[in-house]
Amino acid sequence: MAKSAPNSNLPLLYNAVEPLNVRDHGDKKVREVLSMNNVGKTHAIPLTVDEFGLAQRHYPIVFSVGETSVPIALMGLNEGVNAFLFEDGRAREPNMYTPAYIRRYPFMLAKIRPDSDELSLCFDPTSDAIGDYPEGRPLFEDGKPSPAVEQILEFCEQFEAAGQRTGAFMDDLKAADLLMDGEVSIQPDGFAQPFVYRGFRMIDEEKLRALRGDELRKMNQNGMLPLIYAHLFSLSQMRDVFSRQLAQGTAPVQVQQQPAPADA
Repeated sequence: MAKSAPNSNLPLLYNAVEPLNVRDHGDKKVREVLSMNNVGKTHAIPLTVDEFGLAQRHYPIVFSVGETSVPIALMGLNEGVNAFLFEDGRAREPNMYTPAYIRRYPFMLAKIRPDSDELSLCFDPTSDAIGDYPEGRPLFEDGKPSPAVEQILEFCEQFEAAGQRTGAFMDDLKAADLLMDGEVSIQPDGFAQPFVYRGFRMIDEEKLRALRGDELRKMNQNGMLPLIYAHLFSLSQMRDVFSRQLAQGTAPVQVQQQPAPADA
């Protein structure tokens, strides 16, 4: 059995990564993940561009800071808070959109051999998805991947393809120099001072408006413009996330510590 990947190199939510194979998992079954404690305390989840249309109805879509910026769905406005999921990872509402990054867990495609670019289907062995369970679907049948594994593999391949499109979109944003440091100010009722959220990147609307006609035509033809506007429209969801946290008692500390005016 291959060694688990070192924690420092693991993607968000994963505690370990193990390749799926018939030798070690031939008699195992896969079932729905019953608990995802990490995601219930994660406020920012990576998104692919394929999800912008659906995700922008529920979450603010922003971009991470750092040299390699990626799109993220803000499910909370401060570390350790997810306003849309319970701590065990269950959705608080039945009709909310769940990002594909979460739905993919505990599986992923990863390079197992450093001398090869081939990707293998792997999973997080610390999850409760795979085991000697009486219920669930078999992983292998007659020594071959079962229909369940084929479906999982197809989803992971689609996710990887969407990730490549997302990378190309981010490269184009960087080339156009359209990203800026973001800031959103929210004035809660009954509070003297606004809550100011920073620590993310967003589209610079002034630079967007200043683009030449040929540049805008190119962005419209290659599908960038709808993605840019989905991001900009989604920013109004910041106030919804903030309101959710206020109702749940998980508002940012600086808001909780502000005394309400005497006449409020």
